[in-house]
This record gives sequence, C-alpha cells and structure tokens, in this order.
Amino acid sequence: MPQTQERTAERRIDWGHSTPMLLIHLAPLLAIWTGASWTDWTVCIALYWSRMFFLTAGYHRYFAHRAYKTSRAMQFLLALGGATAGNKGVLWWSANHRDHHTHSDTDKDIHSPTRGFWWAHIVWILCGMHKETKYDRVKDLARYPEIRWLDRWWIVPITAMAFFTLWLGGLSCLLIGFFLSTVVLLHSVFTINSLAHVWGSRRFDTKRDGSRNNVLLAITTMGEGWHNNHHHVQASARQGFYWWEIDCSWYVLKMMSWCGLVWDLVEPTKSQLERDRIRPGVMDRGSEAYRQARQRIRDAKREAKRSWNKKKQRLSDAYASAKEAAADAVQPADKIGTDL
Repeated sequence: MPQTQERTAERRIDWGHSTPMLLIHLAPLLAIWTGASWTDWTVCIALYWSRMFFLTAGYHRYFAHRAYKTSRAMQFLLALGGATAGNKGVLWWSANHRDHHTHSDTDKDIHSPTRGFWWAHIVWILCGMHKETKYDRVKDLARYPEIRWLDRWWIVPITAMAFFTLWLGGLSCLLIGFFLSTVVLLHSVFTINSLAHVWGSRRFDTKRDGSRNNVLLAITTMGEGWHNNHHHVQASARQGFYWWEIDCSWYVLKMMSWCGLVWDLVEPTKSQLERDRIRPGVMDRGSEAYRQARQRIRDAKREAKRSWNKKKQRLSDAYASAKEAAADAVQPADKIGTDL
C-alpha cells in the first residue's frame, strides 16, 4: 500500500496543536449566560463579511494567485486583515493553497475530499502534517520582511481583534461579535475544500480534479463557490465569469481599482471561456480522475482494514495457543496425585 494512503501518526489529530481551535468553537456557548445585544450581532455580521473579503480577495486571489497588483502598503493591509480571520499566516496559507492546485485531487493534495468530508473540511489542519510554512513555495512573497513577520506572528492580529470587540461591547460582544463570527467564517471557508469538489455543476473539464460551481457557496464566501471556474482559470481575480454569477469579492476589487488601490485585475479571456467546455457526449476527464482517485482511497482503506483484521486474528490465535499451553503446563492437583 502506498505511503501516502497510510493512516500514519501524522494524519491523526494533534490535540495539543488543536486546543485553540476547540476553545474558539466552545466560547460562543458562554453567551447563553451573558445574552447578546443588537450591537453584538451587528459586530458579528460586520466581522464575518469584512474578514471573508480579506481571505478571498487577499489571502486567496492576491497572495496565492497574484491575480492583481497593489501597493506594498495595501499588500500589508490585506495580509493583516486576513490574519484576523483565524486562517493562520498568509505565507502558510498561500503555500498550501498553491500545493493544492499543483496536486488537486491526487494523492498529494493536502485537503482533497477524496479522503473524506472531515479530512478535507478540518482534520487536515488539526493533524500534525502541515504545521510548517513551505517557504520554497512562496519565495515571491517571503522577500517582504513585514509579510514574514505577519506569517510568523499571525496570532497577534486575531488576538488584537478579540480584545477590540471586548473593549467595544463587553464580554457578550467578544463571544458573539468575535468568537461566533470566527467559527462561522472558518466553516464557510472550509466548505470550499470539503464541498466545492463534490456538490455543484461543472462547466469546464479541469482534466484531473472534480471542482464544481455552487451558487450557495458563492454567496456565503463572496464568490469562492465558483470553484470550477477558478480551477479553469486560476489566475483570474474574477471567479464569477458571467454577470449572473454573484462574486462580491470581485465587485469590491473592481471598486477599489476605480480608486487606484489595486490595478491590473486579471479576467478570463474569450478563448479561456471557450476552452475545455464540457459538452454532451464527451467524457469529463476531471470527474473521471476524481472518481478514480476516490476509488483508490477507498480500496486503500479496505486493504488497510483487511490487513488490520488479519493482524488481530493472528494475535488472537497466538493468545489462544499460549493460553492452551499454559493450561496444559499447570495440571490439576488430582491428576498429579493419580500419576504419582
């Protein structure tokens, strides 16, 4: 069985590493005792959408894909805003995302749903495999010392945001405005990994991955749900390719370009929009590759289970043999007397 398919210790949840994530999920429950005001809910909604933009337009479209250009100051602000969202450092995020596209839905994809929903959704972050930043994958970004500092100390911006909400509205604002919005934000982002290769429609044959377009995910993530579009033209700052495909991150970026804050926004060309379209009667190579990858994972799991059952049976047989040998060695007292 290939090493990539083995459930090694590195693939198990590292509970020490995952404790902050667990606490963030439990904290909003304390609002049962504090209650929540309209201010708390307003802050919750505002922080959800603003931080979603920093992740989608900043971490993803700018840092991971360089889909537009901006100033060094705005680059820093995009990284700073993204760091308040709890998705770790910008270099760590971008390096892993670039690896995802390089190996999408293959055995080397770090969060492919071919390994199962929960692995793709959150376990890949909680395990011990992907803690370190792969600087060799982000050399173009790592040359900025301020970005390296934010990547190393990403905990500082998110902690500052927590204290800001506490100052703004007290404990209830911290619990609802910060912690609850963070939990909802995290899982909304995670659905792109766990659901956007499984649920939705496909316009383009992306050859080796099962990426899909999903309008619901596009709404909740400000445009990231047009995932098949994105895998087809990865460098595009616009992921909703047509006017009816809602892409709020694109709308904001477009308005920022009018103000000169960003420029050279990449859009798909006419030839790209026509290339590799899935047509009736033609095999979708991407869906087939995804199906085969998922089947390989299932076969590997079945093989691992059979191997484990064989080991258990051998241990059980060895134990039974040892128990029988021990029983023969210690004869009953009445039989010993008779033999004498």
